[in-house]
Amino acid sequence: MSVPAPASAILSVQRLSRHFGGLRALHEVSLEVPRGSVFALIGPNGSGKTTLFNVVTGTLAPTSGAVLFQGESITGARTHEIARRGIGRTFQNVRLFTRMSVFHNVWVATRSRDGRGGERARVNELLELTGLGLRRDELVENLNFGEQRRLEMARALASDPALLLLDEPAAGMGPAELTRLMDDIRRLCQLGKTIFLIEHTMDLVMGVADRIAVLNFGEKIAEGAPAEIQANPRVIEAYLGREHAGA
Repeated sequence: MSVPAPASAILSVQRLSRHFGGLRALHEVSLEVPRGSVFALIGPNGSGKTTLFNVVTGTLAPTSGAVLFQGESITGARTHEIARRGIGRTFQNVRLFTRMSVFHNVWVATRSRDGRGGERARVNELLELTGLGLRRDELVENLNFGEQRRLEMARALASDPALLLLDEPAAGMGPAELTRLMDDIRRLCQLGKTIFLIEHTMDLVMGVADRIAVLNFGEKIAEGAPAEIQANPRVIEAYLGREHAGA
């Protein structure tokens, strides 16, 4: 049974569990993602981060617990229903049509908001927003990895979601691309989006996150502001290591 989420929370995860036989991928995880913020979820590989995203977006059904979006339960809802309500997502492994152009990759992700078309203007707007306007006619297979990551973000934004889930968006990026990504995330927040982020790149997490939750073996072991997480002994031991403490 769910309880009312705080008015400030766009997403409320309440005692969420997902078991695969005897494996507890998630066990009674609770967190609130504040509206208009950047909320990061970190932890070692296999700690349950992507499983949580999969449950939130309807790819997996929860074993128990509840998920509320904008104050309404989406627990167990189908993926397309959740997307229609206003949640967009990128994936750990890039999912693009590599033999299609940049423009048409975003085109197929758009949905008319007025019933009369208008997708072309929306596509161009998204390509400019993500810095891909000059690459619009390029085949996706010719893009570098950072550009492909930005294209996937443009596709996720095509439905104009209120909440955007980014699953390891900085994977494979160099310093310049990472700086661009940080700027993109800040710009999206300025445009009214809420960002829920899974990431291993601590420069990105500590540079953009307003709040961070930490998973380990499927359980939440800490949550707080970046400075609190960096100084948390349990987080240092389980994940960050001494080199990141107080960085």
